[in-house]
Amino acid sequence: MRREYAWRSTTIVSIFALIGIAIIVQMVRIQISPEAADFRDLVQRNKGWVETVFPARGEIYDRNGNLIAGNQTVFEIGVTLEQVENPQSIAETLTTILDADYVNILDKINNVTEEQIYVMLVDYVSVEDAQEIERIKLALEEENAEKTGEGLRSLAGLHFREHLARSYPEKSIASNIIGFVNQSERGFFGIEEKYNDLLAGNPVQVWIPADPNRVEEVPHVPDGTTLILTIDRELQAATENILDRSLYDYGAEAGTIVIMNPRNGEILAMASTPRLNLTDLSDYNLIFDSASEFNRAVNMPYEPGSVFKILTMAAALDLGVVTPNTTYNDTGFYEIGGATIRNWDNNAWGLQDMTGCLRHSLNVCLARIAVQMGTDDFYGYMNRFGIGHPTGIDLSGEAGGRLRVPGDSDWYSVDLATNSFGQGVTATPIQLMMAASSIANEGTMVTPHLLYGMVRDNKQYNFPPQDAGRPISRETAIVLNEMLANSLNVEGSQATLPDYRLVGKTGTAEIPTEYGSYSNAQTNASFIGWGPVDDPQFMIYVWLEKPTLSIWASYTAAPVFADVAEITTQILNIPPDLIRLQYAAGQ
Repeated sequence: MRREYAWRSTTIVSIFALIGIAIIVQMVRIQISPEAADFRDLVQRNKGWVETVFPARGEIYDRNGNLIAGNQTVFEIGVTLEQVENPQSIAETLTTILDADYVNILDKINNVTEEQIYVMLVDYVSVEDAQEIERIKLALEEENAEKTGEGLRSLAGLHFREHLARSYPEKSIASNIIGFVNQSERGFFGIEEKYNDLLAGNPVQVWIPADPNRVEEVPHVPDGTTLILTIDRELQAATENILDRSLYDYGAEAGTIVIMNPRNGEILAMASTPRLNLTDLSDYNLIFDSASEFNRAVNMPYEPGSVFKILTMAAALDLGVVTPNTTYNDTGFYEIGGATIRNWDNNAWGLQDMTGCLRHSLNVCLARIAVQMGTDDFYGYMNRFGIGHPTGIDLSGEAGGRLRVPGDSDWYSVDLATNSFGQGVTATPIQLMMAASSIANEGTMVTPHLLYGMVRDNKQYNFPPQDAGRPISRETAIVLNEMLANSLNVEGSQATLPDYRLVGKTGTAEIPTEYGSYSNAQTNASFIGWGPVDDPQFMIYVWLEKPTLSIWASYTAAPVFADVAEITTQILNIPPDLIRLQYAAGQ
């Protein structure tokens, strides 16, 4: 029996031995066979990781190719924890070079979980500062190689990761138009927010091979869309300088100036105060009390005053309620709804035609005209002009303003009269410019816009202008255009420009108080105008808030308009009327 069991045991052991030998032989064969190289390559090819790659944010240019917003290389600096030799040296170096917080850096390195491998210490470090830290690191490595002992300074474990960040080479120029991008790569305000998705592009998850020799296999992620704006950088800068000087000269708290092509709605310049230096976003909370202050031209509605009268007159002319020759005997007051409407100077101006009503900016005259039209027609026209509605301009946060109408709980019959001269109604400068474009553009209203075109896949796509309706007839627009040009020669003499015939209207509006009354000590001074009369190529809106040198727009906003008109004709190369008309006649 024992021999039988011994034989069986020997057989089993032999079988297992043969199996083991076969396995070893197969392993050797796999290692040396031609298929082995293919197998190893397959394994190697599958080494790597999935990573989300964010495209470079699209750049922003003005109409002449000047870079307004771009990208710059910055660095994230962090540490691989197991390689760190001297946390104090790292904290000291970053504090010295970057003005970082020593305690905070040291705390990030020392207070970590067991699972952590890498810790980010600082981000958005400039190329120059990163190079200086790298130089110190290499110098310490060379120094430590020649020394031994404890207490050696070391930046071992420090690593640099290069990436892109938004840059604004023009700093504060056009900042109220552009907006900004925060460190989470999200756009805020202006163009950056309105077109954030286009500019940011589409993040893509890609397979990153571990083999550095195969880096060319990483797919290219298309950059975000590049935008070309309608603004002219030189005109924008000049307009901002005029605005800043005007606030100082007239003692105004804030203001805005907008220049638009009334033929197609292109915004050529849009200046607003205050402005933010986009290279230092930390000042935002120190500069702005609310988001509506970022760009007053589109974000802040106000009671515009007498600039609104051109819309009332346009509606009355279009309805046939009045003609330019219609006369009115101004007594200086008008009773309606239990209230008394008076002129800006509380005087009676006697017999006037409609041009005289505009020239002398008579509240009583316009109130009587609005009453003649009636509520349905008056508010119907204001609605067609877009009052109380956003224009659709391609900037974030546009405000719609407010036009109370019959049926609203807070509308009263006197509102029909006061609305006719811009009181009790709120609008933004860009809304009034869109409405007025119908007068300058032979009855056709245009949508204001800032996007001229976009570049995608090396192809540029330009955007055509968009009509916003025809609130008045061509004939009405031509007649009113001439009336306003004639009235400007007297009523707004400080707004005239030698050798150019322009159109314009002032607006001095008392500011409503929290008690429901109006303060005659503080005003909003406005002016809207365009030219040349026969071929309008620019429209300018000026708004100065609470000027102290004079409360009257004719002495503040009007001369600012003239300054802006002069620089506009120079930069846009618009010849004086005589030369331009002679050239046109010779063609």
